[in-house]
Amino acid sequence: MKRWLLISLFIFFFFDVPKEAAAGQTLQQLIDAAPAHGTIRLTGQTYIGDIVIDKPLTIIGTKGTVIQGSGRGNVISIKAPHVTITHVTVTNSGKSRSTQEEYVGIKVYSDYNTLEHITVKQSFHGIYLSQAHHNRIANVRVIGEQNGEIAGQGNGLHIYYSNFNELEHNTIIGTRDGIFFDYANHNVAKGNEVSHTRYGLHYMYSDDNAFDDNTFMLNNGGAAIMNSNRIVLKNNRFFFNKGMRSFGLLLQMANDNRIIGNTFYQNERGLYIDQSNDNFLQRNVFLQNEIGIELWSSSQRQTFTENRIWKNTIAVARLGGGDRNRWDFRGVGNDWGGEAALLDLNQDGKGDSPFRYASSFHKLAEENELAYLFLSSPSLGVYEAINEWRQTDEVMAVDHAPLVKKTISAGWWWGLLGFGAIAVIVPKRRIRR
Repeated sequence: MKRWLLISLFIFFFFDVPKEAAAGQTLQQLIDAAPAHGTIRLTGQTYIGDIVIDKPLTIIGTKGTVIQGSGRGNVISIKAPHVTITHVTVTNSGKSRSTQEEYVGIKVYSDYNTLEHITVKQSFHGIYLSQAHHNRIANVRVIGEQNGEIAGQGNGLHIYYSNFNELEHNTIIGTRDGIFFDYANHNVAKGNEVSHTRYGLHYMYSDDNAFDDNTFMLNNGGAAIMNSNRIVLKNNRFFFNKGMRSFGLLLQMANDNRIIGNTFYQNERGLYIDQSNDNFLQRNVFLQNEIGIELWSSSQRQTFTENRIWKNTIAVARLGGGDRNRWDFRGVGNDWGGEAALLDLNQDGKGDSPFRYASSFHKLAEENELAYLFLSSPSLGVYEAINEWRQTDEVMAVDHAPLVKKTISAGWWWGLLGFGAIAVIVPKRRIRR
Protein backbone atom coordinates (compact mmCIF):
# COMPACT_ATOMS: atom_id res chain seq x y z
CA MET A 1 0.00 0.00 0.00
CA LYS A 2 2.82 2.39 1.01
CA ARG A 3 4.68 1.59 -2.20
CA TRP A 4 1.64 2.46 -4.35
CA LEU A 5 1.21 5.69 -2.39
CA LEU A 6 4.86 6.69 -3.00
CA ILE A 7 4.52 5.85 -6.71
CA SER A 8 1.35 7.97 -6.96
CA LEU A 9 3.02 10.94 -5.27
CA PHE A 10 6.03 10.63 -7.61
CA ILE A 11 3.77 10.63 -10.70
CA PHE A 12 1.75 13.62 -9.38
CA PHE A 13 4.77 15.82 -8.70
CA PHE A 14 6.60 14.78 -11.86
CA PHE A 15 3.77 15.97 -14.12
CA ASP A 16 2.23 18.79 -12.07
CA VAL A 17 5.18 20.91 -10.99
CA PRO A 18 5.26 23.90 -13.35
CA LYS A 19 8.20 24.27 -15.64
CA GLU A 20 10.20 27.40 -14.72
CA ALA A 21 12.10 29.42 -17.26
CA ALA A 22 15.75 30.22 -16.82
CA ALA A 23 16.86 33.39 -15.03
CA GLY A 24 19.28 36.08 -16.21
CA GLN A 25 17.26 37.26 -19.19
CA THR A 26 14.91 40.15 -19.88
CA LEU A 27 11.32 39.52 -18.95
CA GLN A 28 10.27 39.31 -22.61
CA GLN A 29 13.04 36.77 -23.24
CA LEU A 30 11.89 34.75 -20.24
CA ILE A 31 8.35 34.77 -21.63
CA ASP A 32 9.48 33.81 -25.11
CA ALA A 33 11.61 30.96 -23.72
CA ALA A 34 8.99 29.59 -21.34
CA PRO A 35 6.87 26.64 -22.49
CA ALA A 36 3.14 27.02 -22.88
CA HIS A 37 1.40 26.59 -19.50
CA GLY A 38 4.75 27.14 -17.78
CA THR A 39 5.45 29.33 -14.76
CA ILE A 40 7.84 32.27 -14.39
CA ARG A 41 8.69 33.31 -10.84
CA LEU A 42 10.01 36.86 -10.59
CA THR A 43 12.22 38.19 -7.84
CA GLY A 44 11.84 41.48 -5.99
CA GLN A 45 13.39 43.71 -8.62
CA THR A 46 12.36 45.98 -11.51
CA TYR A 47 11.81 44.36 -14.94
CA ILE A 48 11.60 46.23 -18.21
CA GLY A 49 8.07 46.25 -19.55
CA ASP A 50 6.11 46.67 -22.76
CA ILE A 51 5.92 42.90 -22.82
CA VAL A 52 3.59 40.73 -24.91
CA ILE A 53 2.29 37.39 -23.67
CA ASP A 54 1.11 35.19 -26.54
CA LYS A 55 0.86 31.81 -24.86
CA PRO A 56 -0.88 30.37 -21.77
CA LEU A 57 1.48 31.27 -18.91
CA THR A 58 1.68 32.00 -15.19
CA ILE A 59 3.80 34.91 -13.91
CA ILE A 60 4.21 35.12 -10.15
CA GLY A 61 5.93 38.07 -8.52
CA THR A 62 6.92 38.70 -4.96
CA LYS A 63 7.43 41.67 -2.69
CA GLY A 64 9.25 44.38 -4.63
CA THR A 65 8.53 42.97 -8.11
CA VAL A 66 7.95 45.88 -10.51
CA ILE A 67 7.26 45.74 -14.27
CA GLN A 68 8.04 49.17 -15.63
CA GLY A 69 6.91 50.33 -19.05
CA SER A 70 8.70 52.61 -21.47
CA GLY A 71 6.05 55.32 -21.17
CA ARG A 72 5.26 54.86 -24.89
CA GLY A 73 2.83 51.91 -24.96
CA ASN A 74 1.08 49.19 -22.95
CA VAL A 75 3.22 47.81 -20.15
CA ILE A 76 1.74 44.29 -20.47
CA SER A 77 -0.32 42.98 -23.41
CA ILE A 78 -2.06 39.63 -22.97
CA LYS A 79 -2.99 38.06 -26.31
CA ALA A 80 -3.41 34.42 -25.31
CA PRO A 81 -6.04 32.79 -23.09
CA HIS A 82 -5.35 31.19 -19.70
CA VAL A 83 -2.71 33.67 -18.53
CA THR A 84 -2.31 34.29 -14.80
CA ILE A 85 -0.36 37.22 -13.33
CA THR A 86 -0.12 37.77 -9.57
CA HIS A 87 1.79 39.82 -7.00
CA VAL A 88 3.42 42.45 -9.21
CA THR A 89 3.43 46.24 -9.49
CA VAL A 90 2.90 47.63 -13.00
CA THR A 91 3.89 51.19 -13.76
CA ASN A 92 4.55 53.81 -16.45
CA SER A 93 2.33 53.11 -19.44
CA GLY A 94 2.10 55.56 -22.33
CA LYS A 95 -0.18 58.52 -21.71
CA SER A 96 -0.16 60.15 -25.12
CA ARG A 97 -3.58 61.12 -26.51
CA SER A 98 -2.23 61.73 -30.03
CA THR A 99 -2.56 58.03 -30.97
CA GLN A 100 -5.69 56.00 -31.65
CA GLU A 101 -4.85 53.53 -28.89
CA GLU A 102 -5.41 54.40 -25.26
CA TYR A 103 -2.45 52.97 -23.37
CA VAL A 104 -2.81 50.95 -20.24
CA GLY A 105 -0.93 49.13 -17.51
CA ILE A 106 -2.32 45.72 -18.52
CA LYS A 107 -4.32 45.22 -21.71
CA VAL A 108 -6.17 41.94 -22.18
CA TYR A 109 -7.30 40.79 -25.62
CA SER A 110 -8.16 37.19 -24.72
CA ASP A 111 -10.38 35.03 -22.51
CA TYR A 112 -10.10 33.06 -19.27
CA ASN A 113 -7.24 35.05 -17.73
CA THR A 114 -6.64 35.82 -14.06
CA LEU A 115 -5.11 39.01 -12.68
CA GLU A 116 -4.76 39.08 -8.89
CA HIS A 117 -2.87 41.03 -6.22
CA ILE A 118 -1.56 43.61 -8.67
CA THR A 119 -0.90 47.34 -8.23
CA VAL A 120 -1.08 49.63 -11.25
CA LYS A 121 0.10 53.23 -11.10
CA GLN A 122 1.49 55.98 -13.33
CA SER A 123 -0.56 54.62 -16.22
CA PHE A 124 -3.36 56.05 -18.36
CA HIS A 125 -5.84 53.19 -17.83
CA GLY A 126 -5.21 50.61 -15.13
CA ILE A 127 -6.50 47.37 -16.70
CA TYR A 128 -8.33 47.27 -20.06
CA LEU A 129 -10.36 44.31 -21.30
CA SER A 130 -10.78 44.57 -25.07
CA GLN A 131 -13.30 42.04 -26.39
CA ALA A 132 -12.13 39.73 -23.65
CA HIS A 133 -14.51 37.37 -21.90
CA HIS A 134 -14.62 35.18 -18.77
CA ASN A 135 -11.67 36.91 -17.10
CA ARG A 136 -11.15 37.44 -13.38
CA ILE A 137 -9.66 40.63 -11.90
CA ALA A 138 -9.38 40.50 -8.11
CA ASN A 139 -7.54 42.34 -5.36
CA VAL A 140 -6.08 44.82 -7.84
CA ARG A 141 -5.18 48.33 -6.73
CA VAL A 142 -5.20 51.11 -9.33
CA ILE A 143 -3.87 54.50 -8.30
CA GLY A 144 -4.59 57.39 -10.66
CA GLU A 145 -2.92 60.73 -10.95
CA GLN A 146 -5.48 62.32 -8.60
CA ASN A 147 -4.80 65.70 -10.16
CA GLY A 148 -8.43 66.55 -10.88
CA GLU A 149 -7.92 66.56 -14.68
CA ILE A 150 -10.63 64.14 -15.81
CA ALA A 151 -9.72 64.16 -19.53
CA GLY A 152 -6.02 63.71 -18.88
CA GLN A 153 -6.32 60.29 -17.29
CA GLY A 154 -8.04 57.01 -18.00
CA ASN A 155 -10.21 54.61 -16.05
CA GLY A 156 -9.24 52.21 -13.30
CA LEU A 157 -10.80 49.18 -14.98
CA HIS A 158 -12.10 49.62 -18.53
CA ILE A 159 -14.37 46.84 -19.83
CA TYR A 160 -14.92 47.21 -23.59
CA TYR A 161 -17.13 44.82 -25.57
CA SER A 162 -16.32 42.21 -22.94
CA ASN A 163 -18.78 39.85 -21.27
CA PHE A 164 -18.99 37.43 -18.34
CA ASN A 165 -16.05 38.88 -16.39
CA GLU A 166 -15.64 38.96 -12.59
CA LEU A 167 -14.26 42.09 -10.90
CA GLU A 168 -13.91 41.52 -7.17
CA HIS A 169 -12.34 43.28 -4.19
CA ASN A 170 -10.42 45.84 -6.21
CA THR A 171 -9.45 49.29 -4.92
CA ILE A 172 -9.40 52.26 -7.27
CA ILE A 173 -8.36 55.78 -6.32
CA GLY A 174 -8.17 58.99 -8.31
CA THR A 175 -8.84 57.80 -11.90
CA ARG A 176 -11.37 59.23 -14.42
CA ASP A 177 -14.02 56.55 -13.80
CA GLY A 178 -13.38 53.77 -11.35
CA ILE A 179 -14.89 50.94 -13.41
CA PHE A 180 -16.23 51.71 -16.89
CA PHE A 181 -18.40 49.24 -18.79
CA ASP A 182 -18.67 50.11 -22.49
CA TYR A 183 -20.90 47.74 -24.53
CA ALA A 184 -20.23 45.06 -21.91
CA ASN A 185 -22.86 42.60 -20.71
CA HIS A 186 -23.26 39.94 -18.03
CA ASN A 187 -20.35 41.12 -15.87
CA VAL A 188 -20.22 41.05 -12.05
CA ALA A 189 -18.58 43.75 -9.90
CA LYS A 190 -18.45 42.75 -6.24
CA GLY A 191 -16.75 44.09 -3.12
CA ASN A 192 -14.84 46.88 -4.89
CA GLU A 193 -13.94 50.23 -3.27
CA VAL A 194 -13.76 53.33 -5.46
CA SER A 195 -13.00 56.89 -4.35
CA HIS A 196 -11.92 60.30 -5.71
CA THR A 197 -13.07 59.62 -9.29
CA ARG A 198 -15.59 61.21 -11.67
CA TYR A 199 -18.00 58.23 -11.53
CA GLY A 200 -17.12 55.36 -9.25
CA LEU A 201 -18.85 52.97 -11.62
CA HIS A 202 -20.10 53.83 -15.09
CA TYR A 203 -22.24 51.77 -17.49
CA MET A 204 -22.76 52.82 -21.13
CA TYR A 205 -24.77 50.58 -23.45
CA SER A 206 -24.20 47.65 -21.11
CA ASP A 207 -27.05 45.34 -20.11
CA ASP A 208 -27.74 42.52 -17.68
CA ASN A 209 -24.83 43.28 -15.34
CA ALA A 210 -24.73 43.02 -11.55
CA PHE A 211 -22.87 44.89 -8.85
CA ASP A 212 -23.02 43.90 -5.21
CA ASP A 213 -21.48 45.03 -1.97
CA ASN A 214 -19.30 47.80 -3.45
CA THR A 215 -18.40 51.08 -1.74
CA PHE A 216 -18.39 54.37 -3.67
CA MET A 217 -17.17 57.27 -1.58
CA LEU A 218 -15.99 60.84 -2.23
CA ASN A 219 -16.58 60.71 -6.00
CA ASN A 220 -18.34 63.30 -8.15
CA GLY A 221 -20.90 60.56 -8.74
CA GLY A 222 -21.10 57.19 -7.00
CA ALA A 223 -22.41 55.21 -9.97
CA ALA A 224 -23.88 56.27 -13.32
CA ILE A 225 -26.07 53.87 -15.30
CA MET A 226 -26.62 55.34 -18.76
CA ASN A 227 -28.30 53.72 -21.75
CA SER A 228 -28.16 50.40 -19.93
CA ASN A 229 -30.93 48.08 -18.81
CA ARG A 230 -31.74 45.21 -16.48
CA ILE A 231 -28.86 45.81 -14.05
CA VAL A 232 -29.13 44.46 -10.51
CA LEU A 233 -27.61 46.55 -7.70
CA LYS A 234 -27.57 45.02 -4.23
CA ASN A 235 -26.12 46.09 -0.90
CA ASN A 236 -23.83 48.80 -2.24
CA ARG A 237 -22.81 51.86 -0.24
CA PHE A 238 -22.88 55.38 -1.71
CA PHE A 239 -21.29 57.75 0.80
CA PHE A 240 -20.22 61.43 0.70
CA ASN A 241 -20.50 61.90 -3.09
CA LYS A 242 -20.89 65.65 -2.89
CA GLY A 243 -20.42 68.67 -5.13
CA MET A 244 -22.46 70.70 -7.58
CA ARG A 245 -24.88 68.27 -9.25
CA SER A 246 -23.30 65.24 -7.60
CA PHE A 247 -25.21 62.06 -6.80
CA GLY A 248 -24.96 58.66 -5.21
CA LEU A 249 -26.63 56.86 -8.13
CA LEU A 250 -27.69 58.23 -11.52
CA LEU A 251 -30.17 56.45 -13.81
CA GLN A 252 -30.29 58.06 -17.23
CA MET A 253 -32.03 56.26 -20.05
CA ALA A 254 -31.80 53.18 -17.86
CA ASN A 255 -34.80 50.88 -17.62
CA ASP A 256 -35.93 47.76 -15.75
CA ASN A 257 -33.13 47.88 -13.19
CA ARG A 258 -33.51 46.35 -9.71
CA ILE A 259 -32.02 48.44 -6.90
CA ILE A 260 -32.20 46.55 -3.62
CA GLY A 261 -30.70 47.01 -0.16
CA ASN A 262 -28.31 49.86 -0.96
CA THR A 263 -27.37 52.71 1.38
CA PHE A 264 -27.25 56.33 0.22
CA TYR A 265 -25.72 58.54 2.91
CA GLN A 266 -24.63 62.16 2.85
CA ASN A 267 -24.71 62.63 -0.94
CA GLU A 268 -25.72 65.79 -2.79
CA ARG A 269 -28.52 63.68 -4.27
CA GLY A 270 -28.96 60.12 -3.15
CA LEU A 271 -30.72 58.94 -6.30
CA TYR A 272 -31.16 60.92 -9.52
CA ILE A 273 -33.49 59.51 -12.20
CA ASP A 274 -33.84 61.05 -15.66
CA GLN A 275 -35.41 59.56 -18.80
CA SER A 276 -35.65 56.17 -17.14
CA ASN A 277 -38.65 53.92 -16.66
CA ASP A 278 -39.83 50.81 -14.82
CA ASN A 279 -37.08 50.64 -12.20
CA PHE A 280 -37.78 48.77 -8.95
CA LEU A 281 -36.36 50.05 -5.65
CA GLN A 282 -36.71 48.01 -2.47
CA ARG A 283 -35.20 48.11 1.05
CA ASN A 284 -32.79 50.94 0.28
CA VAL A 285 -31.80 53.55 2.88
CA PHE A 286 -31.75 57.23 1.93
CA LEU A 287 -30.26 58.98 4.93
CA GLN A 288 -29.12 62.58 5.40
CA ASN A 289 -28.69 63.40 1.72
CA GLU A 290 -29.35 66.95 0.52
CA ILE A 291 -31.99 65.47 -1.79
CA GLY A 292 -32.99 61.89 -1.09
CA ILE A 293 -34.58 61.15 -4.47
CA GLU A 294 -34.71 63.49 -7.48
CA LEU A 295 -37.13 62.46 -10.21
CA TRP A 296 -37.62 64.16 -13.55
CA SER A 297 -40.96 63.99 -15.35
CA SER A 298 -39.28 62.15 -18.21
CA SER A 299 -39.01 59.19 -15.84
CA GLN A 300 -42.13 57.16 -15.13
CA ARG A 301 -43.36 53.97 -13.53
CA GLN A 302 -40.65 53.62 -10.87
CA THR A 303 -41.73 51.48 -7.91
CA PHE A 304 -40.59 52.30 -4.36
CA THR A 305 -41.31 49.84 -1.55
CA GLU A 306 -39.83 49.14 1.90
CA ASN A 307 -37.29 51.94 1.52
CA ARG A 308 -36.24 54.04 4.50
CA ILE A 309 -36.24 57.71 3.54
CA TRP A 310 -34.98 59.55 6.59
CA LYS A 311 -33.62 62.97 7.54
CA ASN A 312 -32.86 64.23 4.05
CA THR A 313 -33.01 68.00 3.53
CA ILE A 314 -35.49 67.35 0.71
CA ALA A 315 -36.88 63.81 0.76
CA VAL A 316 -38.24 63.82 -2.80
CA ALA A 317 -37.86 66.45 -5.52
CA ARG A 318 -40.01 65.79 -8.54
CA LEU A 319 -39.27 68.17 -11.39
CA GLY A 320 -40.96 68.93 -14.66
CA GLY A 321 -44.51 67.79 -14.19
CA GLY A 322 -46.74 64.85 -13.37
CA ASP A 323 -46.05 61.81 -11.26
CA ARG A 324 -46.68 58.31 -12.60
CA ASN A 325 -44.46 56.54 -10.11
CA ARG A 326 -45.62 54.13 -7.41
CA TRP A 327 -44.67 54.75 -3.80
CA ASP A 328 -46.08 51.44 -2.55
CA PHE A 329 -46.16 47.92 -3.95
CA ARG A 330 -48.65 45.19 -3.08
CA GLY A 331 -49.83 47.13 -0.07
CA VAL A 332 -46.35 47.91 1.30
CA GLY A 333 -45.05 51.49 1.23
CA ASN A 334 -41.95 53.14 2.64
CA ASP A 335 -40.68 54.33 6.02
CA TRP A 336 -40.60 58.15 5.92
CA GLY A 337 -39.29 58.63 9.45
CA GLY A 338 -39.94 62.05 10.93
CA GLU A 339 -41.41 63.34 7.66
CA ALA A 340 -44.64 61.53 8.42
CA ALA A 341 -46.84 61.79 11.55
CA LEU A 342 -49.04 58.76 11.10
CA LEU A 343 -51.69 56.89 13.07
CA ASP A 344 -51.49 53.09 13.25
CA LEU A 345 -54.40 52.17 15.48
CA ASN A 346 -54.60 48.54 14.40
CA GLN A 347 -50.82 48.14 14.81
CA ASP A 348 -50.26 46.46 11.47
CA GLY A 349 -47.10 48.50 10.92
CA LYS A 350 -48.75 50.71 8.30
CA GLY A 351 -50.24 54.16 8.53
CA ASP A 352 -54.03 54.35 8.72
CA SER A 353 -54.06 56.96 5.93
CA PRO A 354 -51.88 57.70 2.90
CA PHE A 355 -48.83 59.88 3.36
CA ARG A 356 -48.33 62.84 1.05
CA TYR A 357 -44.87 64.35 0.97
CA ALA A 358 -44.97 67.99 -0.15
CA SER A 359 -42.20 70.45 -0.98
CA SER A 360 -41.58 73.71 -2.86
CA PHE A 361 -37.91 73.20 -3.73
CA HIS A 362 -38.72 72.03 -7.26
CA LYS A 363 -39.88 75.55 -8.13
CA LEU A 364 -36.48 76.97 -7.29
CA ALA A 365 -34.62 74.20 -9.11
CA GLU A 366 -36.73 74.53 -12.26
CA GLU A 367 -36.19 78.28 -12.41
CA ASN A 368 -32.50 78.40 -11.60
CA GLU A 369 -29.98 75.58 -11.40
CA LEU A 370 -27.98 77.54 -8.85
CA ALA A 371 -30.73 76.71 -6.34
CA TYR A 372 -28.80 73.52 -5.60
CA LEU A 373 -26.12 75.65 -3.98
CA PHE A 374 -28.54 76.52 -1.20
CA LEU A 375 -29.48 72.99 -0.23
CA SER A 376 -27.38 73.27 2.91
CA SER A 377 -28.58 76.76 3.75
CA PRO A 378 -31.01 77.34 6.65
CA SER A 379 -32.87 79.70 4.31
CA LEU A 380 -34.18 76.68 2.39
CA GLY A 381 -35.96 75.46 5.52
CA VAL A 382 -37.53 78.88 5.96
CA TYR A 383 -38.62 78.87 2.30
CA GLU A 384 -40.21 75.45 2.72
CA ALA A 385 -41.98 76.47 5.93
CA ILE A 386 -43.40 79.64 4.40
CA ASN A 387 -44.76 77.75 1.39
CA GLU A 388 -46.23 75.08 3.64
CA TRP A 389 -47.97 77.75 5.72
CA ARG A 390 -49.26 79.45 2.56
CA GLN A 391 -50.25 76.03 1.23
CA THR A 392 -48.37 76.73 -1.98
CA ASP A 393 -46.15 73.66 -1.73
CA GLU A 394 -46.90 70.70 -4.00
CA VAL A 395 -47.21 66.99 -3.40
CA MET A 396 -44.08 65.17 -4.56
CA ALA A 397 -45.06 61.63 -3.59
CA VAL A 398 -48.18 59.79 -2.38
CA ASP A 399 -47.58 56.63 -0.37
CA HIS A 400 -50.84 54.71 0.15
CA ALA A 401 -49.33 52.27 2.67
CA PRO A 402 -46.58 54.13 4.55
CA LEU A 403 -44.66 52.05 7.07
CA VAL A 404 -44.80 52.90 10.77
CA LYS A 405 -42.42 51.78 13.50
CA LYS A 406 -44.68 49.94 15.91
CA THR A 407 -42.48 50.37 18.95
CA ILE A 408 -42.70 54.12 18.94
CA SER A 409 -45.62 55.38 16.94
CA ALA A 410 -48.28 52.81 17.83
CA GLY A 411 -47.50 52.87 21.54
CA TRP A 412 -47.39 56.63 21.58
CA TRP A 413 -50.72 56.95 19.82
CA TRP A 414 -52.44 54.33 22.03
CA GLY A 415 -51.12 56.15 25.08
CA LEU A 416 -52.47 59.41 23.75
CA LEU A 417 -55.88 57.85 23.07
CA GLY A 418 -55.93 56.30 26.55
CA PHE A 419 -55.14 59.65 28.09
CA GLY A 420 -57.87 61.23 25.97
CA ALA A 421 -60.42 58.62 27.07
CA ILE A 422 -59.61 59.20 30.73
CA ALA A 423 -59.87 62.93 30.19
CA VAL A 424 -63.36 62.46 28.74
CA ILE A 425 -64.69 59.78 31.15
CA VAL A 426 -63.50 61.23 34.46
CA PRO A 427 -65.21 64.64 34.12
CA LYS A 428 -68.50 62.89 33.13
CA ARG A 429 -68.45 60.76 36.30
CA ARG A 430 -67.84 63.85 38.38
CA ILE A 431 -70.83 65.53 36.71
CA ARG A 432 -73.09 62.52 37.50
CA ARG A 433 -72.15 62.71 41.15
